Amino acid sequence: MRIIFMGTPDFAVPTLDALVAAGHDVIAVYSQPPRPGGRRGQALVPSPVHARAEVLGIGVRTPTSLRDAATQADFAALEADVAVVAAYGLILPRPVLDAPRHGCLNVHASLLPRWRGAAPIQRAILAGDAETGVGIMQMETGLDTGPVRAEARTPIDAKTAGELTAELAAKGAALMVEVLASLDRYPPVPQPEDGVTYAAKIDKAEWRLDFTQPAEAVERQVRAFNPPGAFFEVRRERVRVLAAELVEASGPAATVLDDRLTIACGTGAIRPTSVQRAGRGVMTSDELLRGFAVPQGAKLA
Repeated sequence: MRIIFMGTPDFAVPTLDALVAAGHDVIAVYSQPPRPGGRRGQALVPSPVHARAEVLGIGVRTPTSLRDAATQADFAALEADVAVVAAYGLILPRPVLDAPRHGCLNVHASLLPRWRGAAPIQRAILAGDAETGVGIMQMETGLDTGPVRAEARTPIDAKTAGELTAELAAKGAALMVEVLASLDRYPPVPQPEDGVTYAAKIDKAEWRLDFTQPAEAVERQVRAFNPPGAFFEVRRERVRVLAAELVEASGPAATVLDDRLTIACGTGAIRPTSVQRAGRGVMTSDELLRGFAVPQGAKLA
């Protein structure tokens, strides 16, 4: 097929690679414009999809919007059979959705209609869902409301958002290739009307650990925000928590209970097992405490 690929972050790269490996003709890639980055934040850095497309020798387009008539005409002029979308980040208006012969197919990292929206992986972990997955959805103008052609499921278990993202990206890439190989075998099935939930975009304020919650919820917060890492502050220094275990202990919320960095929560307690200070490498909590005292009774913020 002649395919337009539309994606931006690392999650989308396996799908782009899979389309090329399957022999499809990816005629253009659309991605978010380069953003300031680098060590000083001054250089413009292309998105992961943009960078990968350049390696593959595919032309990249980075419009800031798809709403103007000229951009829509350029899109339609590509005469694509289908557009494949994976975490692109821009709204696709009706003229764009209708331009390819088979419309636009989206790789969405949830079991729709649960967790429509921007952050389905993190929201599934935070909610304590036992299972999640990835689906291939025929796109409509609504927010992830389109009919689903295929799904793949996986247990969440104790996976971090990073681990789950990588797993679902791989599953979604394989599933997209399978669907494109035989669209007739995977007809679009309307989503159920019941069970709709929305995965709101993550606010950076949510990265701060909320020790007033039960310990199970705090541990989920640790996994949901790794990467980049949920955090607490002590003596005005931020400590990221990349992994933690549940501990049978109790005390005033956000208080350090012993010399092993056991932290009391609303109910129960957690003990960080992998942490990182600003400008330092990842270390165990024991390694942290050898060079950065957090005494019993300390109150964390």
